[in-house]
Order: sequence, then structure tokens, then C-alpha cells
Amino acid sequence: MSEPQVVIESLHFSVGILGIAGGSLLLLVNGYSQPAAEPFIPKTAMGIILLLIASLLAYSGLRRSLSHSPLFVSLCLTISALWCGSGVISVLAGEGFLVGEAMYRNAMVPGLASFTFALLVIGVVGILQREVVLSVISFAVCLACAHEIVGLYVLGISQVATAANYLLVCLIGAYFGFGRLLNYITKAKITLPGTGLTKKNKLTAAQAQEKNDMVIIGLVMNLLSASVFACRLLGVVSTLFKGQVPWLWVAGLYQLGVCVLSYRAFDTLSATFYGFASVLKFAEGYALLLTTWYQVPNFPVAFPIVFSILFFTLALFCTQKCLLEGFYLLFYVSYCISIAAQSNGFFQAGAQGVQAAIFIASAFMLFIYLQNMASPWRIPTGDAVIKELLARTNTLTLRQHNKDFHAPYLGYSKYADAEVLGHGCSVLAAFAMIASLGPDGPLGVMVLPWVVMAGGVLQLLSGSVAFARGKTLESTAFILYGIMWVVWGLTRYGGLYGGTRGFNVAVGIICFMLFNCFVITGTLFLSKAWFTYSLSFELILISFLLDAISALPFGYDIGITVIFGLVSFYCFVANLFNSSFENPHLPLGEPFIKLSGYGGGSNKCLHVPARKATSVRAIAEIMKNGGTCGMPSDTVYVLVAACNQPDAVEKAYSAKVHAEDRPMSLWISSIKQLEPARHLINPILWDFMEAAWPSSISMVIPRGEWLDCFGLKHAAKYIGTPQSIAIRNPNCTVATHLMDLVGPIAVMSANPTGEADTTHHNQVYARLGDKVDGVLCDGPSPENIASTVVDCTKIHTGNIGFFRVGIYPKSQVLQLFQNVLKKHKKGVDNFAFISDIPEETVSPAAFDQNKRSLQIVYEKKDEEE
Repeated sequence: MSEPQVVIESLHFSVGILGIAGGSLLLLVNGYSQPAAEPFIPKTAMGIILLLIASLLAYSGLRRSLSHSPLFVSLCLTISALWCGSGVISVLAGEGFLVGEAMYRNAMVPGLASFTFALLVIGVVGILQREVVLSVISFAVCLACAHEIVGLYVLGISQVATAANYLLVCLIGAYFGFGRLLNYITKAKITLPGTGLTKKNKLTAAQAQEKNDMVIIGLVMNLLSASVFACRLLGVVSTLFKGQVPWLWVAGLYQLGVCVLSYRAFDTLSATFYGFASVLKFAEGYALLLTTWYQVPNFPVAFPIVFSILFFTLALFCTQKCLLEGFYLLFYVSYCISIAAQSNGFFQAGAQGVQAAIFIASAFMLFIYLQNMASPWRIPTGDAVIKELLARTNTLTLRQHNKDFHAPYLGYSKYADAEVLGHGCSVLAAFAMIASLGPDGPLGVMVLPWVVMAGGVLQLLSGSVAFARGKTLESTAFILYGIMWVVWGLTRYGGLYGGTRGFNVAVGIICFMLFNCFVITGTLFLSKAWFTYSLSFELILISFLLDAISALPFGYDIGITVIFGLVSFYCFVANLFNSSFENPHLPLGEPFIKLSGYGGGSNKCLHVPARKATSVRAIAEIMKNGGTCGMPSDTVYVLVAACNQPDAVEKAYSAKVHAEDRPMSLWISSIKQLEPARHLINPILWDFMEAAWPSSISMVIPRGEWLDCFGLKHAAKYIGTPQSIAIRNPNCTVATHLMDLVGPIAVMSANPTGEADTTHHNQVYARLGDKVDGVLCDGPSPENIASTVVDCTKIHTGNIGFFRVGIYPKSQVLQLFQNVLKKHKKGVDNFAFISDIPEETVSPAAFDQNKRSLQIVYEKKDEEE
């Protein structure tokens, strides 16, 4: 790969900077009008506009995330979270949910304080990295937040100072935002001074590749939630109440985004941590919301203890990645223990004291991580300490972490594996369900967020990531269980259950049990651990059913839930351990049933990612030695063999139940591969090939002596029909590279006769895995529409026809052919005469019997290339 370069894309940068300038203008106008009796902009309208601008900034930051622009991404998403939280609070104040200046102040101050620190850190790092524009904007918004805090306590000059800071942001943002937008619109013809579009990357390729800049936003959100409780401990705010819920839930929402994008960055440990952290944020917000109806909700002891064990386990494995990160997670271990120490959980001083420590630790972590990501020189974090210690022992061997390790079964994925998070959330949901209800009813017990968020939302997230990796069964299980946890959690602990028992609830649970029976059957082909996991969940569903019909034996639900929780914990630890260490492995168990093409047949052929040059070379070596392979194309997946290996061509032809009217076709990497036979090809056809290729156009041309140039020998009979052959030069980099290495190839569709086209490498392996020697895996096909098949058997008469109009439009093919005909036209056109026949119209000659038979062939088959 070439060395990555930080190129701040002008459009997204402009959207982000102009969004910040627009929000600052809004707050500027409101700040100057604040001393008036009524604000210039009503709070409800102000809040809604801030939410819209926050969404725009989030879009801009997400578009630049994982692109080695940590300062810009951090600034956009931090200000987006700031205005999102303050926007919701403004709407609540405008609608009368927050009455009085004191309540509004208690709601706003914790969030403003945390973002003041976060923006200060971003500004300092920006100065160190000479990112003047971003650092000035960050400092200005930071000072505006600080003055706004002062203004909430002391009316006077602070509002004017806040407005002055936002005025500076407006001026800088407008200049640089419009400057880069103008550069984008004019395609760099007009560039305002100081608004250059590119910046050379200071990082090496290895450094840039391993950076997950979304971790910065996760730390900012930890800073935000910790600030809410630390401010109460320090007396900055007088109480914890519903007005601070928006800050906590904004932190949880953004950390869910950090979790997803960390999987996109192949950072499983960070994704798992921020998934767990988001559960805490939503639970904290839910606890504050409950104070509207109850004084303080009751906190079960079991759940925080289990959560602390999960955090501690995760911290141990994080130390082999970064020692500092492992120590940081220990703060959350302490926090969970402090929650379990007293029944009032988040509301007691011990838990709030740990949150104050988390605030300080998060601030230091934010500076260190942002500096290390934006700078070529690094602050030591103990990255290699544990690796060096383990290297001296023969007991444990660390696994090399790279994107190849995260390649899924049979190929390529944009996401890392999420099974660790899925099993961890099963542990949390299971042990939360053993809590008993108190005198205040189900809403008075802190169970609902643990079950709904951990067991429900995060399981759905894990299932979605598993689906993106092609793990259909695991995805089905996580999504099914996630839905069940949400439904049962809301029903039993959300006040929806009430005293209702009987048929209606039981029918729904029975449906889930039937669906889970299919999952259990599928896990027989997966692993013993998955079978035990799904079977134990079936036992939990039985306990739900018995509870619904009021026939639950005493202690059965607790016993089964504990068993399911322990099974889930083993799967959690085993997946963490096996993803961290090459050997030894914690056993997950072989499948009870092994079938070819399903799990058990994974070693029957090589399957490698198509995006790597080494993979293409490996497949080329297989083909040079007489092997057959499946590969992607610019349309669908195909089965190929080298033309200079006649036995391989025959083997490929025999790989399917093949009817006689389904011939193979010929592919070339470029028309240069036909040069040895050029003197045997019609000049019009040759020029038409040059004009049309590479593309998704297949040409049916007359069979002739030119075919002998490719070394097909006795296998030539499998290519085309006795009268014609379909030939194509695909517009696909992988296919072109492969043909450059092995020469022209014989091609046929990778789907069994009579079935739909093969549009994913998993389908190639499942259908033909035991009949091919290798598969180039590239995920879903770029197009699900077949190629356009053009009849060129009568091209010497100046006419072409169409057997099938596919992805390439007929009109464009005709236009290409007309341009070729003009080149070969003899004589001079008299432009005084105007033809009454449209120029693009071609009248094909009457088809003879041969053409009619060919038409039947290509109309019946979906894609034979």
C-alpha cells in the first residue's frame, strides 16, 4: 500500500466548519440579546436548531472518521455532542419541564464544564500540531462555554464575552469554510489565501493504519458522564435530577456510535469497552429519570458485581494492547464495586467520588491519545510491556493483530468480530434478571436499562455486525435474543406486565421458543459452545413461559438464568482469549455434525481476500498448476480456469450439472492478449473491441483458427458453440490482474444450473466449495445485473444484434458501434443531404439458423462468462 496521506476532503471539511460557524452565529445573536426580558430566540426554537446543526456536525465528523484526521473529527463530534445535549435541555426548558433559573443552571453546568475541559485539550494538541484554525476554534468555543457557566451564576458581562467568542468562531469558520467550499466548487481554480486543501501526513503508514480516532470521542463522553456526578459531589450543582439526563443519554448514544466505528477500525477491545460504557450511561440517565417518581431507585447487588468482573476481565486483555488502557479500565471496575456497595448506587458519595477520579483520568487519557494520534512522536503508554514479558515465556503466544486476522470465514469484511460484546451482554442481561422486585414495583428497581440496553440494543448491534461479516446463524441468534430481552424486559420490568398472566403472553413466548429451536438445530453444525449457549437460552424461555401461566417453580428461573449467564461468560472469555493468543486456545468444541460447504468443509479449498495482491498471486499459481477457482467480476461471481490448462477447463466444465446449451465463454485482460490472432479477426470487430472494452459487454464472435492461439487443445470444444464464442474483457481490477498472470481464461457462471446468479463469495463456497481449488473473496457483487451480450457474428456486414441487454445500455453500445463504422466508411459524406434515418439506428440482417440457435442459448442462461 502507498503511504497514507491526510487529505481533508474539502466538501466534508466545509460542512463541518460552516456548521460550527452557523451554530456559533445562532448562539452569538442569542447571547447579545440575553439581557432583554425575553430572549431573542425562544428556547424551544433554539434547541431544535441546535439539534439540527449537531446532526450536521455529526455527519461531517463521521464522514472523516477513521481517515487519519483526529483533530478535525474530535472537534466536530465534540461540538456536536455539546450542542445536542444543550439543545435537548433548551427544548425541555422552553416546554416548561425545567422551571426556574436554578433548575436550568443545574442542568446545564455539568455538561458545559466537561466540554470546556475537552475543548481545551483539543485546542492544546492543535497548537502542538500547528493546526491553527482548528485550535483557535476549539479555544474560542471552550472560552464561550466557560463564560456561559459564569453567566448562569452571575448575570452581566459574561453573556457579552460568550457572544464575543462565538463571533470569533463565526468569522474564522465563515472564511475557511467558504474558502474550501469555493475551492471544491471551482475544482481548485479559486483558492483563498490560507485555505489549502491538503496537508502532508506526518505519520508513517503503520502508525496511520492502526489509529482508531473514535476512541477520542469515547473518552470525551466518559468525561461528560463523570462530570454530572462529580459536580454533585463537589457541590457545583445542588441535586441530581431529570434535567441532567440529556447529557448522560447523549454520552451513551455517541458511545454506541464509537462502538460501531471501532468495529469498523478492527478494534474489538475498544468496541467492547465503549459498548459496556454506553450501558452505564443509559442506566445512569434512567436512574436520574426515576427520581421524578421515586426518591432513589433500588440497586440490586448482583448486577454491578458481574459488571465489575466483565470490566476486570476486559482490562486484563487490554493490557497486552496498551498497559495504560488496562489501568484506565480499572477505574470502571472500582466504579461498579462502589455501586454495589450501597443500595442507592449512583446517588451515594462513594460512586460519585470514583466518577470524579474517572473525570481526571479521562482528561489525561484524552490528551495522551489525541497527541499520540495526531503526532509522529508518542507519549509512552506501555504498548509493548506485556508483549515483551510474554515473549520470554513459552506458555502463551500472542496473536498478531491486523486486518487479516479479522477476515471472516470465507473472505473479507469491513467489521471486526462482535461475538465478545454479544456474549458479554448476555451475561449482563442474565444476571440482571435475577433481581427481585421491591415495594415500589418494577420501575423502582434498577433492572430495566441493564436488560433492555445490554441484553437488547447491544445484542442487536452484535447481530448486525455478525450479519455484515456473513455469519448468518450467529447474527440470527443475537438478534432473536436481543428482541426477546427487550420485549421481556419492558414487559416485566417496565410496568407493562402488571397482573396480566395467561394465553396472550404465553403464545408470544412459544413463538420465540419455536424460532430458537431452529437456532439450536443450526448450532449443531457450528460448535458445542454455541449449542450449549442456545440450548440454555431455550431453558430461559421455558421459565418465561411458566411465569406467564403462573406455574413457575420456586428458584427455577434464578437457577436457569445463572446457568445461562455462566455459559455466556465462558463464551465471552473464550472469544477474548482466543482472539488475543495464538496458543493455547480455550475450547469452543467442534460441531456435532460436519457437512461439506458448511463449517466442516472449510479446509477443502483456499479462500483468500481478493483485495490483496498476494491473494491474487496465490490463486494464479493454483490455476497455472491446473486448478479451477471462483472469483469476483464486475457483475457476478464466476468459475474460471486457465485456457492453457486444457484439463482444468474440462474440470471446470464438469464442476456443474451442465446442459449442452450452456457453453463457457472466454475472458481476456486486454485486447493485447488477442494480438497473436489479430490478422484472423475482422478489422471492424477489432476496432469495436478496442472501443467497447474493458466493460460489462460480452461479444459473440465467429469461431475460427484464432482460438488455437490460447492452447486449449481438446478443451476447445467446451468454449462456446461450434459456430461462435462469447468473449469479454471485464472492467474488474481483480480479474484483470489474475488474467495478466495466467493469460486468457475460460469462464462459466458459479451458480448451479437453473439457480440464481452467485453474488457473494460465501455462495460460491457453499455451492461449489468441494469442486474448486480456490476462491477469491470480495464480499457482495458490485452489480447483480448480468452483462450485455452483443451478437457480432455479422459485424462484417456492418450490423450487430443483441442476445441480452444487461447492465450496459443498448443505446450506448449502438453509439460505440456507429463511431467504429464511421472510421471504416469509404468515401466522403455530403453534408448537404440529411438522412431521414436516425444515425444511431442499426438494421441487423436477417438472422440465419445459426443465429437463431445462439439467441436461444443466451436468452436462457443468466450469465455464462
